[in-house]
Amino acid sequence: MHRGIRTSSSIPDAITDADLIVLAVKPQNCPKVYEEIRRARSLTSDPSSGVNLKEDAALLSVIAGKPIASYLNGTGLTKIARSMPNTPAQIGRGMTVWSCTSAINAEERDKIRQVLCSFGKAIYVEDESFIDMSTSISGSGPAYIFLLMEAMIDAGVHMGFSRDTATTLVHHTLLGSTLFAMETGEHPAVLRNSVTSPAGTTASAIYELENGKFRTVIKDAIWACYRRSLEMGGHDSNVGPGRPNVEPTVETLKEALEETFDQHSFVPPPPTSTTGSGKSSILKEAPPGEMVLDDETNGDGGKK
Repeated sequence: MHRGIRTSSSIPDAITDADLIVLAVKPQNCPKVYEEIRRARSLTSDPSSGVNLKEDAALLSVIAGKPIASYLNGTGLTKIARSMPNTPAQIGRGMTVWSCTSAINAEERDKIRQVLCSFGKAIYVEDESFIDMSTSISGSGPAYIFLLMEAMIDAGVHMGFSRDTATTLVHHTLLGSTLFAMETGEHPAVLRNSVTSPAGTTASAIYELENGKFRTVIKDAIWACYRRSLEMGGHDSNVGPGRPNVEPTVETLKEALEETFDQHSFVPPPPTSTTGSGKSSILKEAPPGEMVLDDETNGDGGKK
């Protein structure tokens, strides 16, 4: 046990006299936690319970997908801060986006900001919807980088490097490239072009990446992550490229069908006639007073 850390056997005991409650559980476990916080509120009115949930206690969530409204309705607390950190926070290099309710005053915001900045960089947003967006970039982003890292290391091993050497090459390439981009402030395209010589090795590699729709796959993955974050929060995920902005209604579907029929009008087949031999023939235009029949069987035409 670390110095200054007190453990508890129950949630009501753990949050007793707390000014800030940090909620860091799996989203599916939230209902049970909400129930325990509500129980702590009821036990607070009983002095013999030893439980005291402060009325002005603030709750800081680091759970993906759960909107602020969920905590307001589930716990009965009014001071709610929602954040989305990422795994590099474990080494003090995290990236966190957060927002909070208006019930949290400026002093309390500063304290929450200090907590979040203790494990990396934190950005505050007024609009909570940006947290779901950030989940798809910074929240889940490390997984995309690790997948790229894994692929580059495996390629190095395949070419003949030892895994340790390939790993060192890739780690420092990604680290150095990131620091270089941050320090120069240049657009990534400018930095990429500075490495890419005409008809060179990098140009050949970039060609393969572009030909394999590397950009599109990355962007589609980020949109998919964003949609899933919205779904987990109970919001409409029908957003992004190729998705209508509103749910279709009976009226809009009817209009779409009518427009389709207008664009592909039904053209009836030409009239047919049966010859004396029982063969079906198609009536064709002829000079006035005459009729031309085309025999479907042999294609022979004639005046009748």
